[in-house]
Amino acid sequence: MLLIKNGHLIDRQNGLDTVMDILVKDGKIAEIGAGLSADGAEVYDAAGKYVAPGLIDMHVHLRDPGYEYKEDIESGTRAAQKGGFTAVACMPNTNPVVDNKAVIKYIIDRAREVGMCKVYPIAAITKGMKGEELTEMADLRSAGAVAVSDDGKPVRSGGVMQRAIKYASMFGLPVISHCEEMSLMDGGVMNEGFTATSLGLRGISPAVEEVMVSRDIIIAEHEGLPVHIAHISTRGSAELVRQGKRRGVKVTCETCPHYFTLTEEAVGDFDTNAKMNPPLRTQEDVDAIIEAIKDGTVDAIVTDHAPHHIDEKRLEFELALNGIIGLETSLPLGITKLVKPGHITLGDLIYKMSAGPAKILGLEAGEIKVGRAADLTIFDPDEKFTVDVSKFQSKSKNCPYDGMELYGKVYNTVLDGVVK
Repeated sequence: MLLIKNGHLIDRQNGLDTVMDILVKDGKIAEIGAGLSADGAEVYDAAGKYVAPGLIDMHVHLRDPGYEYKEDIESGTRAAQKGGFTAVACMPNTNPVVDNKAVIKYIIDRAREVGMCKVYPIAAITKGMKGEELTEMADLRSAGAVAVSDDGKPVRSGGVMQRAIKYASMFGLPVISHCEEMSLMDGGVMNEGFTATSLGLRGISPAVEEVMVSRDIIIAEHEGLPVHIAHISTRGSAELVRQGKRRGVKVTCETCPHYFTLTEEAVGDFDTNAKMNPPLRTQEDVDAIIEAIKDGTVDAIVTDHAPHHIDEKRLEFELALNGIIGLETSLPLGITKLVKPGHITLGDLIYKMSAGPAKILGLEAGEIKVGRAADLTIFDPDEKFTVDVSKFQSKSKNCPYDGMELYGKVYNTVLDGVVK
């Protein structure tokens, strides 16, 4: 038994925003109330701290199997736990690709062995992520996949995506779309505009993302079936999703902290830690993404945690790989850049980092409720700290926030009633 005393419970889903206790028995929430007691229970005094539903990151690259020199399931889940996450969903662009039951079993078994947080595999839409033949989604679902995506690569063929959306819906698998129209890329490596021109770098037009966002919303609308748009980064994408929702399209979307905290100017003097895909955009786009978070257009905040070895980043900007790590800075960035300035409430932030992802993936998680697994995040939103990537649990250190002062220190997570 575990008794969490005096914590400020925060859960928009269940109307919780007050100091109360939580009693945990057999890994599940048994009672919520004031002045609880239980003989023989381990007591955790959460006075002065907030207790939230365990955070869920539905877009993470653990790189395992195949690229363990960047990250592996142990280091990645340790980073997740350090950042306050009790669950992550990992993308399939590993080696081998997550397109068969054996790889899914390996990921689930290894995560259970490490025991730092729950790991939900996302399987590939197409075999080998080649964009041609659909995977055996029924088998993948039965093995434990919670969604399908070719993240890292767009599904170039509209016909293949249409069949994927129809097929996946038969098994209750969300389709997560990585939106890039590759024929418009033109060798771009950062956002198209003045900054790219001044650095002599080829630009990536917002249309690269927006054309594909539009295509997949139209397909979903035509089929009357859901689609989830990954990591939106532009004003246009936000508006396309917003208008789709208004028309009744079953479209959801996510964004990442870097798209509401950084602009293309972070590239500075060719800083490859600011090179990512989609690229960092303009201040106008940042403002639009914040507005989309505020008005509910954005359903989930994710990290797109993308670890890379230092040698893959310490290259000419054009040659360096895309991506940054984000598990250990996501909650603090949300608190510092969204909650503290008054854009959204703390309850709203926690919802988009817990219940929001859980609903999209169909998980019974993301809320503080009697009978649910006792997966919780304990943190202080008012405690300041300085980001120090040298102390990160992740194997990789490709983070543009090193040295930044942020609010929101994570103290512990509780996983199935066990304090981590």
